Amino acid sequence: MNAPLLFLLGTFFLFIAIRVPVAFALGLSSLLTIVQLGLPFMSMVNQMFSGISSFPLLAVPFFLLLGRLMNDGGITDRLMKVSDAWVGHIKGGLGHVNVMVSMLFAGLSGSSSADTAGIGAMLIPAMKKAGFDTDFSVAITAASSTLGGIIPPSILMVVYGAMGQLSIGALFLTGIVPGILIGIAQMVYTYCLARKRDYPSLPRKGYLERLRVTARALPPLSLPFIILGGVTLGYFTATEAAAVAVLIGLVLILLVYRHIGVRDLPAVFADSMVGYAVPMFAVANASIFGWLIAYLNAPVMVANWILSMTSSYYGVYAMIVLFLLVVGTFLSPLTAVIIFLPILQRMGDSVGIHPLHLGIIVNLTLSLGLITPPYGICLLIASQLGGISTPRAFLAILPMIFLTIGVIVLGILFPELFLFIPRFFMPSSV
Repeated sequence: MNAPLLFLLGTFFLFIAIRVPVAFALGLSSLLTIVQLGLPFMSMVNQMFSGISSFPLLAVPFFLLLGRLMNDGGITDRLMKVSDAWVGHIKGGLGHVNVMVSMLFAGLSGSSSADTAGIGAMLIPAMKKAGFDTDFSVAITAASSTLGGIIPPSILMVVYGAMGQLSIGALFLTGIVPGILIGIAQMVYTYCLARKRDYPSLPRKGYLERLRVTARALPPLSLPFIILGGVTLGYFTATEAAAVAVLIGLVLILLVYRHIGVRDLPAVFADSMVGYAVPMFAVANASIFGWLIAYLNAPVMVANWILSMTSSYYGVYAMIVLFLLVVGTFLSPLTAVIIFLPILQRMGDSVGIHPLHLGIIVNLTLSLGLITPPYGICLLIASQLGGISTPRAFLAILPMIFLTIGVIVLGILFPELFLFIPRFFMPSSV
């Protein structure tokens, strides 16, 4: 490894060690490396600007705004009633509701942290009151919220597609099967634990009641199909689809459900923009950091190092997953994708991994970083809502982490399991 690359990585980890925020650590280490290399300062400015000057990235604020509208507009409550009607009667009812509502919410917002905050604030106290252990209530809330980055539309997939020059619509489609599999696995685990600990179930709803509740929530439930259908059929891009979804969401909360009024919208817009600006600052700094990694030839060196140890398809994939599991513990998924995407793609190309398949495996693996310390933002939010320590919550969530790893391994062994849907609907992009 050359000296400038060692300096770049060394200064970054030094800043992290002294508790400098990750976004600033990325920018400062990049700046010091540029000074050491004698590169013009405009290189840093240009790379930061080009990192965020991307039309597909404009979908991110729209999806963040949509998630906020869902929470403040009372739509999340309707999704909970739908989930209660269909799965609440199963043993461990509220646990199943927690998973199902996260799956439905993921199809609207694409944001895992918004899922944790919005759903956790309502369900964690309700589960504790119903007799569920606090540890499990926190763990299932945090674990199910990771589906926000897997089930389409996903903000992380938008960034991955934009940076990796892949079809965002095709990436969305690859997330359907693994998202459903993880959701089912979490429900099975909830059922087994409920039988062991005698968690209660909710009263069974009649079929007419189920249909009535579902019909009331049908407009927001149709949004994922509008987004996916429009992108898949080529009617609009992912960014345009997000904008259309926001417009429909505004009509629903202002004219149909009337849960909030026009006077409340400025505060919603302001909070959404702040929520967008903070990660975009990290994205801008990660862009210059990633550019320096590529400039210093790190992708080739890492790929050669990996191939010197193993040249098999499964061996390289195992190394990628292990690497991402470690990286995800201290970097946000967005930041990790921007920094390491050139390295990951180089490793994938070296053994013939399909780019779309690599994309979904990367997304699945990095989603675990949302529930593993010290980054683990979803775990931190859920722990605070439940009033327990993060280490205690992490012990409770470990079995669900292994369930997700099991789905990742299944997808690696059988690639077509994740690729058959995009192959069918978007064959030209696969």
